[in-house]
Amino acid sequence: MSDTLVLERIEANLARLRLTRMGEVLSDTIRVCEEQAKSYLSFLDDLLEEEVARKEQRRVETTLKISGLPFIKTIDEFDFSFQPALDRRSVMSLFDLTFVQRKENIIFLGPPGVGKTHLAVALAVKACQSGISISFTTMEDLIAKLKKDHASGKAGNARSYYKSALVIVDEVGYTPIDRHECNLFYRFVANRYEKASTIITSNKAFSDWSELFTDQVIVTAILDRLLHHSTVINIRGNSYRLKGKLQKEGDKTYEHGQ
Repeated sequence: MSDTLVLERIEANLARLRLTRMGEVLSDTIRVCEEQAKSYLSFLDDLLEEEVARKEQRRVETTLKISGLPFIKTIDEFDFSFQPALDRRSVMSLFDLTFVQRKENIIFLGPPGVGKTHLAVALAVKACQSGISISFTTMEDLIAKLKKDHASGKAGNARSYYKSALVIVDEVGYTPIDRHECNLFYRFVANRYEKASTIITSNKAFSDWSELFTDQVIVTAILDRLLHHSTVINIRGNSYRLKGKLQKEGDKTYEHGQ
């Protein structure tokens, strides 16, 4: 049987087995291996690496798509120079993801626009790339989901916002919640306590959470579980959303001062 017929049969079998990436790079891999006099094992290893990399890429893309993330950003895109008061080393240490292994929480506090959500999303992206299940929700959406589960009488434990190894709850504190909603959020936090990691972003200091949650007893119980195993990152600085405007205003001031 000629080499051409063997190659065609291999390509057909790869297609039947849905090993599409191996089929795409087969000819080039053969050429490179012949040029470099690689062994049969090295040839097979190169092909399998290509297929695994493609499948992993698709897994990450699919997971990110269904995770609920509002955007995709990495830590490399975060401008630490714009937040000079932020301890870069403390933030970067989170990206080894040991907090997920330890089932600890991360809480980002600070005024709107300072990069809390960016950091939370970047951690979620890194976790996804590392094979960790993730889910993103705003506080408003989470409360709506919890109320729907409660009204239907169905347990929400199978939902992604319960079972994921890492859940991000964004914008805690932007809108107040009533006693019933407060109880539902407490159950959510208690359900994940010491079982999985949660990232919280909030524009409210912990001392102000009583204004948000109505019931002081429940507030204490929520904070007790959130903070027991946690890292708190306070971000104090200017809003990234105003960065361009502030720059323009500064340029105008400079021009008038000349």
